[in-house]
Amino acid sequence: MLLLGIDLGTSSVKVSIVNAATANVLASVQFPDVETAIVSRHPGWAEQSPEVWWENVQQAIRKAHATGRYNPADIAAIGIAYQMHGLVLVDKDQRVLRDSIIWCDSRAVPYGEKAFAAIGEAKSLEHLLNSPGNFTAAKLAWVKEQEPAIYEKIDKVLLPGDFIAFRLTGEATTHISALSEGVFWDFITDGLSEDIFSAFGFDKALIPPIRPLFSAHGGVKADVAEALGLKKGIPVTYKAGDQPNNALSLNVLEPGEVAATAGTSGVIYGVSDRLTYDPGSRVNSFAHVNYSPAVAGALREGEHVAGGLPQAKPVVAGGLPQARRIGVLLCINGTGIMNRWIKDLIGGSDYKRLNEEAGKIGPGSDGLKVLPFGNGAERIFYNRLIGAQLLDIDLNIHGPAHLYRAGQEGIAFAFRYGLDIMRENGMSPSVIRAGRANMFLSPVFREAFVNATNVPVELYNSDGSVGAALGAGMGAGIFRDGAAAFAGVKPVEWIAPSKAGEYEELYQRWRGELEKYL
Repeated sequence: MLLLGIDLGTSSVKVSIVNAATANVLASVQFPDVETAIVSRHPGWAEQSPEVWWENVQQAIRKAHATGRYNPADIAAIGIAYQMHGLVLVDKDQRVLRDSIIWCDSRAVPYGEKAFAAIGEAKSLEHLLNSPGNFTAAKLAWVKEQEPAIYEKIDKVLLPGDFIAFRLTGEATTHISALSEGVFWDFITDGLSEDIFSAFGFDKALIPPIRPLFSAHGGVKADVAEALGLKKGIPVTYKAGDQPNNALSLNVLEPGEVAATAGTSGVIYGVSDRLTYDPGSRVNSFAHVNYSPAVAGALREGEHVAGGLPQAKPVVAGGLPQARRIGVLLCINGTGIMNRWIKDLIGGSDYKRLNEEAGKIGPGSDGLKVLPFGNGAERIFYNRLIGAQLLDIDLNIHGPAHLYRAGQEGIAFAFRYGLDIMRENGMSPSVIRAGRANMFLSPVFREAFVNATNVPVELYNSDGSVGAALGAGMGAGIFRDGAAAFAGVKPVEWIAPSKAGEYEELYQRWRGELEKYL
């Protein structure tokens, strides 16, 4: 019995096929081979085409089949991970109405700030755990005001993963975790937020049926199955945003456990059992994959709960017990995209060579500093745009390798800055788990990260598509519980701080430069 995991990233789509009996990865592919562009028609804007996402998903599935390492007929369930906070709008004929306004787009910040004031800051934080900021609900408010002809045609509002499942199955569904990441969910009433829908003037009918995250979200349509070499009716049994899913893939499910990722953006994601929030909304709190409502019972499978949860017998989905599990998310927009910009500008096409050259320069990059904040408004700076900066350039000393290293150190220092905010909010990890991927492949970045944060890192051979596949197995009931799903997940490398004192001094110098822009 096989599981298919889809990871819809900003840069590309990754697909993995996992043997449910052994948790072995039989095939893992990426499409396209070049990074998908972000369309920015105005400063601070960021869009991508949902139809391009769908085409890339199809091509990735076909590419996985072409490996010949498994029989597609043995696939029993599908799981989807996706870039968070994106806005996808479809009409009643299932047509996409406009490109998706994605996670790093900043245009909706004023709309979120207006709603924050209208609802009341204290009430907003208590009920939503966040300011509306530039999350999905605020993006929808921008469309409502700026593109009213499009808004009038909307039948359903979808998150990116909801859209891919919609294309696979023809069924539009969502779940609490997705709604919370869009800031549509009220954690006190455990229902759609009356305050958000009132402040923005939205109709609740725009929200698709709400189902448990670990449950059937429809079966693959006959025409899609034929086009993709799949069996008709294979269920999509799991959908989660990339960061909750990354945490799941690292078996980060319980309070105090912490995961990190350093892809296009950088994230530290911890789990709490409290309805916790940052007063400045610099870090954000969402329903984790194993969140269960505390009032009125859990959802009956397939029931629409707009206007409040029904009284129902609790569902224990995916073998996970009912619990209030909140994911506390620190996001830095400019991480891997900063490293990619440096590579594309002067480093050529090979990250491996860039990392090797960076390793030839000592810590501190001979005084060169990089502030990696050039990818939209940063929540850690109260949704301000400060731009990326190259500082203290010495034309007689600094060469390309210095910039390679300074970029990676600057990204690690940005993580430290954000982790200090999380520590202010009561989350102080003793270890951070991460996949051995993206920037964690760089020895320079790993050294800078563990020493700047003074926290050891456990690395795992895991990624988002594998996590999505295992999540599908949990949603389909193939695994009796989470422990069974992750029994074979073991760390492959442990990295402990060894130069914390030296990096603390370097970090304080870097932070001193940063504060000039704040």
